[in-house]
Amino acid sequence: MALVQVNFISQSLKRTVSMNVILPVDKFLFKGNCQPVKEYETLYLLHGLLGNYTDWVTRTRIQEWAEAKNLVVVMPSGDNSFYVDQEVKNNDFGIFIGTELIEVTRRMFHLSNRRDDTFIAGLSMGGFGALRNGLKYYQNFGYIAALSSALNIFELPVHDESRCVMGEDSCFGDIDEAYLSDKNPKVCLENLIQAKKEDNTIVFPKIYMACGCDDELIGVNRKFKGYLENAGFDLVYKEDVGSHNWDFWNKYIQDVLEWLPLDPYEEGINSGNVK
Repeated sequence: MALVQVNFISQSLKRTVSMNVILPVDKFLFKGNCQPVKEYETLYLLHGLLGNYTDWVTRTRIQEWAEAKNLVVVMPSGDNSFYVDQEVKNNDFGIFIGTELIEVTRRMFHLSNRRDDTFIAGLSMGGFGALRNGLKYYQNFGYIAALSSALNIFELPVHDESRCVMGEDSCFGDIDEAYLSDKNPKVCLENLIQAKKEDNTIVFPKIYMACGCDDELIGVNRKFKGYLENAGFDLVYKEDVGSHNWDFWNKYIQDVLEWLPLDPYEEGINSGNVK
């Protein structure tokens, strides 16, 4: 397994952006050969508010779990953007996540270009971003996983601390206008439903959602679950004892990896478990 830190110029953001990439490239099979070269299935994994590209690596065992499943995991920095195209120039985080990041990483690494091998997931703000961009750019993502999604952003009081941290004006602009725009995951969902009515060949992405019963976001997650069920999505939804913290996310990101349709893999050894 290789952990690669990449710094590159983003065309959408017009600046250098950092990301961590987990690459399961150094596994030896028990018969003594390297694993066959393949185009890897890829998970784009988004952090939450106040986080960055190091969060998932430093707070979970995602490296170990991804290596075991031969899964590439791409973890970009998204600032406090909610992964939407912002009002401020050169902050098109939606385009960055939904298209550019996929194109860049496929050029850099040996990744599958199949939609069904391309997944997006995140926690809290990243759960919002995974739903929003997975639904808006449905042609790019076959599977969406959202943990403890911060879907309450349009319901927060005017002076709520979260709005102060993210900079509401730069991120969403007028909140009432943003609510009616495709910055809102619900609008992206409605647009996709309408698109499928006009073109029945469109396939909805499969969706996984989980939220802790003690999380203040449980209500908005249940509400979004209802929207998806009414639209006929293939949905896995889970609630469990837990709050808005890494104990919950550690447990359920493992469940996400079990849910994803990953190719069968052969057991082997790598630099992390040589005896």
